[in-house]
Amino acid sequence: MSEASNEQERQAAATEAAQNVVDDVTAWNYSGDREIVESALEDGLAAAGVDVSEGEKERIVEEIGELKQDETRGVPDVRTAEPGDAAE
Repeated sequence: MSEASNEQERQAAATEAAQNVVDDVTAWNYSGDREIVESALEDGLAAAGVDVSEGEKERIVEEIGELKQDETRGVPDVRTAEPGDAAE
């Protein structure tokens, strides 16, 4: 397997893991205040061993918060995530 292919698979797996976290946070916390949503998202991503950029995290938190006004919006999609730093 090529190094590029392996990296793509790792990134795809990280994005899937992050999406699972977002699905759970949305299901359990979307009606909570912003701090609760942010904390649950950060804790879940850390537990899953994945990282998303600050901009991506901000967008996800905003979209989860918008569900309070319109529950038909659905769960935010994770656009990209990276495997977490093993040293952390």
